[in-house]
Amino acid sequence: MPPKGKMRGQLYIFEGPDGTGKTTLSHRFVEWLTSQGQRARYVSSPGRAEGSLGELVYRIHHNPERFGLRGLVPTAQQLLHVAAHIDALHSLTIPALQSGETIVMDRFWWSTVAYGKVAGVDRESLQHMIALENHHWSHFRPRAIFLLNRPLPARTENSPAIHNRLGAAYAELEASEEGNYCIHRISTNCTLEESFNEILSAINEGETAASHAHPGIPRQANLPLNCSSPTLPRPAPTVFSKLSPAIPSEVYETYWRFAAKRQEVFFKRVHHALPPWTDDNILLHFKFTNAYRASDRVSQYLIRNVIYAGDQRPAEVFFRILLFKLFNKIETWQLLEAALGPLTTECFDLSRFDQVLTSAMAHKRSIYSGAYIMPSGGKHGDAKKHRNHLALLQRMLSDGVPRKITRMKEMREVFELLLSYPMIGEFLAYQYATDLNYSTLTSFSEKEFVVPGPGARDGIRKCFKDLGGLNEVDIIRMVADRQHAEFERLGIEFKSLWGRPLQLIDCQNLFCEVDKYARHAHPEVVGITGRTRIKQVFRSTPTDIDYWFPPKWGLNELIERETEAPRVLF
Repeated sequence: MPPKGKMRGQLYIFEGPDGTGKTTLSHRFVEWLTSQGQRARYVSSPGRAEGSLGELVYRIHHNPERFGLRGLVPTAQQLLHVAAHIDALHSLTIPALQSGETIVMDRFWWSTVAYGKVAGVDRESLQHMIALENHHWSHFRPRAIFLLNRPLPARTENSPAIHNRLGAAYAELEASEEGNYCIHRISTNCTLEESFNEILSAINEGETAASHAHPGIPRQANLPLNCSSPTLPRPAPTVFSKLSPAIPSEVYETYWRFAAKRQEVFFKRVHHALPPWTDDNILLHFKFTNAYRASDRVSQYLIRNVIYAGDQRPAEVFFRILLFKLFNKIETWQLLEAALGPLTTECFDLSRFDQVLTSAMAHKRSIYSGAYIMPSGGKHGDAKKHRNHLALLQRMLSDGVPRKITRMKEMREVFELLLSYPMIGEFLAYQYATDLNYSTLTSFSEKEFVVPGPGARDGIRKCFKDLGGLNEVDIIRMVADRQHAEFERLGIEFKSLWGRPLQLIDCQNLFCEVDKYARHAHPEVVGITGRTRIKQVFRSTPTDIDYWFPPKWGLNELIERETEAPRVLF
């Protein structure tokens, strides 16, 4: 029988199909609850904590071949998830609730029903599974369930058809369970701040109505009926509903116009239009990155020729990505390949790699990109920084970093792991985490985590006269959330990346590029560094690139249909 201990904490559930924003909004809700003085924690059901049953089930589900399985029938697969749900409930969720923590849970037993139906689990088996889960949930009722919905998923785990079937299954659950739970249907087919404000409003406006409509359900639903129920504080004004308290400068509008102009140039080149591609003299004369980071020449080479060209085992993918990014230069990768053959962990010998690179340097060849500066590590290692970087890569492989990364649930965890190594600061750790996320090692949303670099911080200071108490991360999130509204407000036609909106990494990069652009467009606006010149002049590189993105983004078929396998000159 489930334990009958007193539940002193609160339980909130976020439910809905994959790609509706459960994880993002759950984390935002935890941040808000914490700001209101509550001890709050995010919990994913069944969770993927290292060493947990949930982690094992996740790995079996997504890669049964690794365990010698050819596959699992839907009923067996769903039973594994039920077991993981129950294990996480008793090992993590219940103890936290008993200690007085507020738990914000990503998924409930409803997922067993919805995904079981869509997977084809027979009705009788599914009923037994639901009865088992309900038995273990019987003493723990959530204060509110937020059912998220949107017409199309934000990510591509499931096809639109599967997404619609899941939505229908959740709608049936909502109708059948509305007498048992306080349910709030939340649309996420809008900006993040609009959805979040709808959640806060639903909590406060629904308090009295819920207690009257369901007298058998206490307002503090997971507290005993004889316990007092603290009133949920009214939501504080969210700064994301408008620009206030941040005060924009004239450069703020330039930020959006620059993004649209740079993207317009990009698409003209994709479709082989003849130059000039813009009437903007600054864009014509100086070098700027694309509005989307993954569209740049080096990122494109990395994605197609490094990440997805070769062995897809985690250690090999990690090795190739880090080896490439340590130098961040296409010519260096090609030099190593030409001298050593396919670059794999088996052929990774420090002395051989050192010989190739040292010889290139002796012939006055640059082996590092000028995009950002790699710390040398000379104080604690070799005088030649490339030897220190090769040794760093070897150490990370020895430490089992690739395996650790595949088990991580959040992009921040990857960032923090990389940051723990010498010569990798915050900016590089974030850039590397983003590059690793292009691969099959991880599948994080690029909307969940961002780290502003020095250039972005400078650009933010130029775009805003006063941040109004916000930090740079708040500002980047704000512009990412507001992008559609700002383009519409300014009457700017922005052509997205085949339906993919600007992500946090893109908005971060755009602040860096606008910092440079403003040196000529707004010379009177001074940032942190006080720089007044743009060093890099634009030169067209006569190299054809097959335009291609990580397959999990679901863009490549759209691109092929629109452009008939375009070749882009960078």
